[in-house]
Amino acid sequence: MPVYLDCDTGIDDAVALAYLIAHPGVRLVGIGTVSGNTTAEQAARNTLGLLAAAGVDEVPVAIGAHDFLQRRFGSVAADVHGGDGVGGVADSLPAPRREVEPGGAVDLLLRLSREHAGALRVLAVGPLTNLALALRADAELPGRVHSVTVMGGAVDAPGNVSLVAEANFRNDPAAAAEALVAPWPVTLVPLDVTMSHTLDEARRQALLHHSGTVPRLLGEMLDIYLGFYVEVYGDRRCALHDPLAAAVASGDIGTAEVRHGVFDVVRDDGPDHGRVIELEDDGSAGRAGAVMSTDAPVAELVVGRILAHDWPSDPVR
Repeated sequence: MPVYLDCDTGIDDAVALAYLIAHPGVRLVGIGTVSGNTTAEQAARNTLGLLAAAGVDEVPVAIGAHDFLQRRFGSVAADVHGGDGVGGVADSLPAPRREVEPGGAVDLLLRLSREHAGALRVLAVGPLTNLALALRADAELPGRVHSVTVMGGAVDAPGNVSLVAEANFRNDPAAAAEALVAPWPVTLVPLDVTMSHTLDEARRQALLHHSGTVPRLLGEMLDIYLGFYVEVYGDRRCALHDPLAAAVASGDIGTAEVRHGVFDVVRDDGPDHGRVIELEDDGSAGRAGAVMSTDAPVAELVVGRILAHDWPSDPVR
């Protein structure tokens, strides 16, 4: 299946990227970056470096929106993802094997939607700014996309950057709102389900001591991520936000409970800013399905695919 990944390449984005590369049924056809965990520009550098470490040459990477629809990008999530977005390992990544695409992430997404009309899966694991800009640029885009899977929001669960809001949706609630009501099939993977799927220290060690370069890099960068989550879980394990969304998009994991409805996002700069709310369905807006639980744990699946993949042993330069 052809997949376009839109990401703000931090640590869990990197794990999701490695999983998608390792999945035999997934064909990554393009990646766009957006500011969030780090800047869109740094996210592109991280992505290109990881692709180079994986020996992957054919995937185009485009830099997307630096700022959000209604405000400027503020600061990187250094306490969660490190100053470079990938736990301080950016300088250890090999040199990119290709340049960024000249047209930007919106142009790349629109082009890929034409090249893979009706088949393209869109997986968005950062703020949805690029998706909203693409919808504004081409109203016919939803008709060319097979499906959209979004990591973001909190439906019933508490937020992770405020009492009610998740980081991606709080960063750009206007973009999230536009993407959720567009007439394309949307699957929302919110904190309600991602916080219950975790990667522990034992699995980090398995990645760290793998012979392949990419798993070792993941093991290194996950150190800071597990450290951040000690205050959340009480021990060294981290939530698998983006990898879970990737597993849902690929069909690798089933959804045990999905809440279907019309969802909006509060954008008032008040205490509810970024909160997901459910609207009455009057038929005027697109419906989304929010995954509330899955039929299997995702850590074993995702890490298992990464460990089983035949990665280059040394950075490919």
